[in-house]
Amino acid sequence: MHKNIIHLIAGPIAVNCWIYRYNESDAAVIDPGGDAEKIISALKKNSLAPEFILLTHGHFDHIGAVTALKTEYPQIKIAIHKNDAKYIGPDADIIQKQSLKAAMGDDSFLNKLWHETPPEDIILEEGSVVGPFTVIHTPGHTGGSICFWDKNEKNLFTGDTLFRHGYGRTDLPDSDADQMRESLRRLFVMDKDIAVYPGHGRTTTINDECGH
Repeated sequence: MHKNIIHLIAGPIAVNCWIYRYNESDAAVIDPGGDAEKIISALKKNSLAPEFILLTHGHFDHIGAVTALKTEYPQIKIAIHKNDAKYIGPDADIIQKQSLKAAMGDDSFLNKLWHETPPEDIILEEGSVVGPFTVIHTPGHTGGSICFWDKNEKNLFTGDTLFRHGYGRTDLPDSDADQMRESLRRLFVMDKDIAVYPGHGRTTTINDECGH
């Protein structure tokens, strides 16, 4: 694990939430899936001022603590790809329920968890720069799935695009298997020593995933 990365397991579906320090006290929170108290406690314990909430995509299990973080840190900027902005803000529960019903066969699970989230502050697209990261648009799991790449440190946060020996589902309403294959091919030609921090499961490297 890179020295500037704090790893937390967050929310009911065990999302990897990453806190990424990039200056003395500045940080980004990537995919705060839930357990806001845990995330806030880690930020305070490490004397970090979170500048961004960076969302690799908009599914409910990756955004569960967004509202609480925005309340605790009003200055924090929520950043998401333009194609996934529909998953947050007013009326986002409609598309969230559609996705959850397709994934689980029932959307009642969301009723217990859902809190309306603020809309985005920053719309991202291919090549956007936010904090230390360059955005790579990797559609497939959702139309707006993205990876956050710190070129200098060779760290890549892949959300549900790339896991250790796997990748995210492509049978959901906003998914596309052909786009996923193209996105994975794009990642696999990156430098082999890039460290991969996925949305679920263990960390890996580009080299380790090329053969899977």
